[in-house]
Amino acid sequence: MFEKLRKNIDDLVDKVTKVNLKSEKLDPILEEFKLTLLEDDVALSVADRICEELKTRLQGATVDRFEDPRGVVRETLRTTLTNLFDTPQKIDLLTLMKRKVELKASTVIVFVGINGTGKTTTIAKVAKLLMNHGYSTVLACSDTYRAGAIEQLDEHAKRLGVRMIKRPYGADAASVGFDAISHAKAHGINAVLIDTAGRMETDVNLMNEMQKIVRVTQPDLIIFVGDALTGNDAVAQAEEFDKRVNISASILTKIDADVKGGTAISVAYTTKKPIIFLGNGQRYEDLIPFDPKFIVDKILGD
Repeated sequence: MFEKLRKNIDDLVDKVTKVNLKSEKLDPILEEFKLTLLEDDVALSVADRICEELKTRLQGATVDRFEDPRGVVRETLRTTLTNLFDTPQKIDLLTLMKRKVELKASTVIVFVGINGTGKTTTIAKVAKLLMNHGYSTVLACSDTYRAGAIEQLDEHAKRLGVRMIKRPYGADAASVGFDAISHAKAHGINAVLIDTAGRMETDVNLMNEMQKIVRVTQPDLIIFVGDALTGNDAVAQAEEFDKRVNISASILTKIDADVKGGTAISVAYTTKKPIIFLGNGQRYEDLIPFDPKFIVDKILGD
């Protein structure tokens, strides 16, 4: 995981520790580092921020006689990278679930993203996570557009032993979400997880449909599901979905196969919305809570 980015950071540490920490010495090194960040799927605005903060923190920094300069640079990098994940809003799904149960209400979550990101499987993983903590769930297939979408989510529902609400292809997608919420209220089900069509961010009609789903269902959370392997495409998608429906948070899939590492940093920084889970495998259990320290440790090789 993140092998390429980790190597480039190691190269940066080697170069910086061989020069005096002065502006004229740091500038060319950081400029070269910025280019490697872009190659590692770090968005330009994020690469700029990293290099600017590194320059500010390192310029003129003093190293004690017996202190390892590599350690100083690496700790500076750790602080810089950790700060990128600092978002105004913090979301704890299980805390939200507990609060809604106390109010005798269902938690409604809409999942958005394009095809091929693992969105439907991620919904099943979230359902499994909630079930493991004692919460009941119902799935809703508001993807009445893509052939096979209903069957795919239905198969997950059968494996998990939960109910799925569906309508025929071509039916009004928002009405499926509404029916699922009504079902949850009638049966005291704790969570409604709504799948939506995996639309390209440029598809105006499907984007309008997604906005209608959100208006009708009034979800507690809107979660963007992005594929970590698609790099800056995932960043652009997250930004566009955020503009359209104001996403609450993100889940990144296939993080275990990501050798570059830039997507996780960039999605959090550009949207200013937290990443709450990482998908790191195909099993329902392969969903881990997001921890900035975990990502930064992997990037730095600690």
